[in-house]
Amino acid sequence: MSFTGSQAGILTDTEHGSAKITAITGERVRNALDAGTVVIVAGFQGVSPETKEVTTLGRGGSDASAVALAAALEADACEIYTDVDGVFTADPRVVPNARKLDEVTFEEMLELAAHGSRVLMARSVEFGRRFGIPIHVRSSFNDTAGTWVKETTMEQAIISGIAHDTTEAKVTVSDVPDTPGVAADLFELLAEESVNVDMIVQNVSSEGRTDISFTVPQEALAVAELVATRARERLGAASVSVDAGIAKVSLVGAGMKTEPGVAARLFRALAAADINIEMISTSTIRVSVIVDEADTEAAVRTLAEEFDLTEQVPS
Repeated sequence: MSFTGSQAGILTDTEHGSAKITAITGERVRNALDAGTVVIVAGFQGVSPETKEVTTLGRGGSDASAVALAAALEADACEIYTDVDGVFTADPRVVPNARKLDEVTFEEMLELAAHGSRVLMARSVEFGRRFGIPIHVRSSFNDTAGTWVKETTMEQAIISGIAHDTTEAKVTVSDVPDTPGVAADLFELLAEESVNVDMIVQNVSSEGRTDISFTVPQEALAVAELVATRARERLGAASVSVDAGIAKVSLVGAGMKTEPGVAARLFRALAAADINIEMISTSTIRVSVIVDEADTEAAVRTLAEEFDLTEQVPS
């Protein structure tokens, strides 16, 4: 028996094209399952109770609706079938002998998804974490076990994987007065234009002046540059420059919390490969660096080798 998102009781807000799920009633789905029927539910869509209009969920909406429905039905797990065998330690197109992970935590998968891994969208992982639904990512083309995304794993690796993203751009506002409120003014203006800012770096002040650099999605670069240029005179800055030829490379692993020296090894490995780091951002389980886009694949392969994230190739 097939249901649309509306018939399945997937309720959303009114943001067409990027709607967020607010609730799932699921009564018709439960009744059909209780009757022994195989139920097919259209993903990526719902209905707004306010407007009664069909809505679509935007990027990652299919996976998000699947995990949300699993949560509403109190399922033991949610299986996501895709075109790869699971979650790998690095993109197999860049690192052919990358290892498939048997398990990864929600926390790690959220970081990987947010920083370039395309296997699962962050929205679906967040649903799984919030409602305690393990997610099994596996291939549509074979019956082999995939990767379990769950709350904890039996044995936590120091580094679980590498993600890379070439869809960001860097904006630098140069020679800004190093006074309270300047950064707030700049980023409030960007927020007003709905520009999502990722990494932010402010240089050390020299004679009361500094530079502020930040990264944004490439599709928002034109707006970000316009806002920064408009803010330049208001802030008393000297100039605005942009660079679309960058890439973000991120090392992710819950084991970083208790393992000193991970960042140092990352920086030393990239230095040995003659790869320059332009920006750095960290969390408790992630280190991200901005490099030249031309160095992306070399950086990923270098770190995969440095942190033993590849399968041993028989000699």
